[in-house]
Amino acid sequence: MCSSFMVNSTALFSVLSPTSIYQSEDLSDYDFALAPAHVAIIPDGNRRWAKKQQTSPKVGHTEGADNFIEIVKSCKELGVKVVTFYTFSTENWARSQDEVQVLMWLLDIYLTEQRQTMLDLGIQFETIGDLSKIPLNVVETIAETKRITEQCDQIRMVLAINYGGRDDICRAVQRLVKDAMGKQLDPESITEEVLGQYLDTAPFGDPDLLIRTSGELRISNFLLWQISYSEMYISDVLWPDFTPHHLLEAICDYQKRKRRLGG
Repeated sequence: MCSSFMVNSTALFSVLSPTSIYQSEDLSDYDFALAPAHVAIIPDGNRRWAKKQQTSPKVGHTEGADNFIEIVKSCKELGVKVVTFYTFSTENWARSQDEVQVLMWLLDIYLTEQRQTMLDLGIQFETIGDLSKIPLNVVETIAETKRITEQCDQIRMVLAINYGGRDDICRAVQRLVKDAMGKQLDPESITEEVLGQYLDTAPFGDPDLLIRTSGELRISNFLLWQISYSEMYISDVLWPDFTPHHLLEAICDYQKRKRRLGG
């Protein structure tokens, strides 16, 4: 639990219910006013988890996928508005064809199965990344899930699919240059804020907190522009074992920090 923060009793009452993940004692020192608006997560460790369990990577990835909604629900209870998961990177194509096929299959099945849960929890589903290389059936599933949940307004769940931070910046610059050449944009007006509007994450804002599981001290080409001033939290826990209470620990740690934002 957090220390030295007073909980807002009205906010606490509004999030707790008989089906809540957290109990009142879990949040007794939690400050909803200091909740990060946007949490980004690198859910690392599925394959190592599978190896420890002496099972296949497919099982590890499945267990990892099953954890997404639980963590999104937890974020919602903690006052987070956006949670972004690094689901499939531009570098993941270098994995074996079998593993890539499993990941695409799992994404398709997962989104189809979780739609009703998203609706029940008020989760609006979104993606970032270049979907042009994703199999058509998966793209159609993504589009349908977005359509079905577009009116949900409790929390936004963003999956980064075929996403890379460098690729995001390159595609943003390409669109920006195209607008400048078409006289829709004055080159002299290009600022950090303008470029940021061309990034995939423009509708969601930059993350306040970046969490990486499995203990790795890398950002792995994730949200390179957007995490310039994000707080980072490294958990030694492998993603399939990462629980709502690990999330609470991460956000409590975030709340204790003094954000300098470059100052």
